[in-house]
Amino acid sequence: MTLIALALGSNLGDRLGNLQTALDSLGQGGVAITAISSTWETPPIPADQPVFLNIAIAAETALEPPELLALCKRIEVSEGRRPGRHWGPRTCDVDIIFFGDQIIASPTLTVPHPRLASRAFVLAPLAEVLTGPLPVLGARALKLLAATDTTGLRRTGLQLHAGT
Repeated sequence: MTLIALALGSNLGDRLGNLQTALDSLGQGGVAITAISSTWETPPIPADQPVFLNIAIAAETALEPPELLALCKRIEVSEGRRPGRHWGPRTCDVDIIFFGDQIIASPTLTVPHPRLASRAFVLAPLAEVLTGPLPVLGARALKLLAATDTTGLRRTGLQLHAGT
C-alpha cells in the first residue's frame, strides 16, 4: 500500500454532494481513506466563476499511479465534468498531489502537483491531513501556506465522511 494525498474541489451544483460522491467512489475504487480535511470555501481562479468547496484526503492504495489517475478521471466524468475552459467551473476535480515519495513526470501525470506550493486552496486542507513534512518537498504544508495569498479562504462547518 502506498500513502497518497488527493485534492478535491467542486464549484458547480451540489458542491458538498459532489465531493461526498467522489469520496464514496474513491472508496469503492481501491482507495482506503485515512483522513479527510475540513471543507474550505475558496475563491475561484480565475475569478469569473462560482466559489469552490475544497478538501484534501490522505489515503492508502495498492493502485499504480496510472490506475489511480484513471480512477480520478472516471470519477470526474461520472460527476458530470465535461471538457471546457482550462481552470473553468467544474462539478468535480480530483487531483493527485502526492503518490508516496515518488516524483512522476509523464505526459499525463505530474507528481507532486506542479503548482502545489502556490495554491492556498490545496495547502490549507492538505495541512490538516498531512501534518508532518510533505513527501518529496520536505516542508510542512503550513509553512508553504504562510507564503501564499489566503484572501477569501474560509473553513466551513460542513463535514464529509470516508467512502464505502
